[in-house]
Amino acid sequence: MKVTLERIYQKPQASGFRVLVDRVWPRGISKVNAALDLWAKTIAPSTELRKWFGHDPEKYPEFKKRYLAELAANPDLPDFIKTLKQHEQEPVIMLYGAKDETHNQAVALSELLKTK
Repeated sequence: MKVTLERIYQKPQASGFRVLVDRVWPRGISKVNAALDLWAKTIAPSTELRKWFGHDPEKYPEFKKRYLAELAANPDLPDFIKTLKQHEQEPVIMLYGAKDETHNQAVALSELLKTK
């Protein structure tokens, strides 16, 4: 499956199956303009983990480790993967709100999906 990452605040770069992987709705984005196919908030990091991380790049390695552990225990993960695989014929675009394009949950999740 081809997975690309996009910041939801940027103009869409490509068409495909659009999935928001944030637990909290991004400020200032209307649901109509987001043009989402899926909001996978149960796949996003827990509120506690998200607040602990605080988008601090120095905490990213530990955040990624903890997030992957959360995903491994998440009962919604198999259905999420199944849904994405149903859209293999089109690009899957994972959307996130974080300003940091290299240290966020979408990056960690896309790396995990490459192994599934």
